[in-house]
Amino acid sequence: MRDNDDLFFLDEDENASSTKVTHKPWKVLIADDEDEIHRMTKLVLGEYRFEDKGLEFFSTYSAEESKKILREHHDIAMAFIDVVMENDTAGLKLIEWIRKDLKNTMIRIVLRTGQPGTAPEKSVIMDYDINDYKEKTELTETKLFSAITSSLRSFRDLTTIDKSRKGLEQIVKASGHMIEEHSLKLFAKGVLMQLAALLRLDEDMIYLHISGMAAREDNGEYIILAGTGEFQEYENKSLNQLVNNEIMELFSLAISEKKSIFKDSYFLGYFQSEAGGDNILFINGGKPLDEIDQELFQIISTNISAALENIYLTEEMEETQKEIINTLSEVVEQRSHEISYHVQRVSEYAELLALKYGLSKGKATILKLAAPLHDLGKIGIPDSILLKKGLLSPDEFNNIRNHVNIGHNILKTSKRPILRAAAIINLEHHERWDGKGYPHGLKGQDIHIFGRIIMVADVYDALLSKRPYKEAWKIEKVLDFFKNERGKAFDPDIVDILMDSSSDLKEIYERYLI
Repeated sequence: MRDNDDLFFLDEDENASSTKVTHKPWKVLIADDEDEIHRMTKLVLGEYRFEDKGLEFFSTYSAEESKKILREHHDIAMAFIDVVMENDTAGLKLIEWIRKDLKNTMIRIVLRTGQPGTAPEKSVIMDYDINDYKEKTELTETKLFSAITSSLRSFRDLTTIDKSRKGLEQIVKASGHMIEEHSLKLFAKGVLMQLAALLRLDEDMIYLHISGMAAREDNGEYIILAGTGEFQEYENKSLNQLVNNEIMELFSLAISEKKSIFKDSYFLGYFQSEAGGDNILFINGGKPLDEIDQELFQIISTNISAALENIYLTEEMEETQKEIINTLSEVVEQRSHEISYHVQRVSEYAELLALKYGLSKGKATILKLAAPLHDLGKIGIPDSILLKKGLLSPDEFNNIRNHVNIGHNILKTSKRPILRAAAIINLEHHERWDGKGYPHGLKGQDIHIFGRIIMVADVYDALLSKRPYKEAWKIEKVLDFFKNERGKAFDPDIVDILMDSSSDLKEIYERYLI
């Protein structure tokens, strides 16, 4: 029986199938037109290992052959390049191409020459971005060993820095776009890359988050939130789709025991979430983690889990806000019998028109979230007017017009971007391009772009839908109406976008039909 520690190690006899630790070899290019050089280099370095990984050789006999290999294998760690191959400067030109055209600054280059007079060491070191210069006569077994060890150590450190940089970029990008849909995934992927860089691990790792609340844990489905390396293709898929039975058994054990596991090169960090559900951080480091790395990993992963939970809670709050806005909007629309997903369709239309108009993704998102509240003021209009069939009297018409002021007054004191946008929309979505709208008779671009877009989106959906005072119009009649009112009621540019987007708008309309 196990104790209640948060971490345990699998005994060797606890799992019948032993974990196979695979180590990707260091890739080494040998570019030389002498076959003997290839043979001797491979012979001398055949048993070489650095950080428990061997070598994978690529042999080329010309600069052009080398370019093909380098294009296909971006992770080549080092290259032995001969100066003279198909011509006297082929090797030097190849080095220029690697650094300037291929833009590969990571690969470590050892220039080898059998004719030092052709490429003097001092001038070559100054003029070409190489890491070492050797005459072929001095490349003894010891010299080869020293050259490759130095190169691989340097390559390892550069890739560690690069992984860390990429991880930081992902984290910064996520924190700067919290309102966007995939910020949690970006953050998760960023911290995975940072962790791999810090511990010098391979990039086969995965972050999982269970859907639903803690009460649904037994029936909950684990979804792969973010992955790197071999797990990247499984993002947004169910954990059950993983084909590696050994890993699946470890996941099942971590979940059932509710504890983190170290086994050989694998680490599964299990974290219970106060928000409901479980978090699991999985790493395949490609090598057994020593005690210091295990300690470091446990500390880091615990903090990562807390950070991810905070982001998850933020996104949950945003989703709750959206749902409240949509629910409130539906209540308003149902009072006027404008039901059946009208507000959702207007939101989708508005985002589409905004993006095609040229608004930023951020502004288009705010408009989409605010759009459902465009007729909030109708909550203050009596049912006798709102639900009246037939023509309104002048007094009744003036009364219903007042819904724009009612909605604006409800929302105008908010400091939240979405509600501030909703206040503008409420006040201006009945203003006309020609200045004959209400409540203030604004004209042209004096009307806020949000108001102009919502007016088009709202009228488009209203005409297509049945109302107490009218039947639904055919799409051809709706488009003819907008053509006739282009530059009169509506912004001509937005009408043009509407016409060009008819198929996209139709898809949105049909998606929300009941």
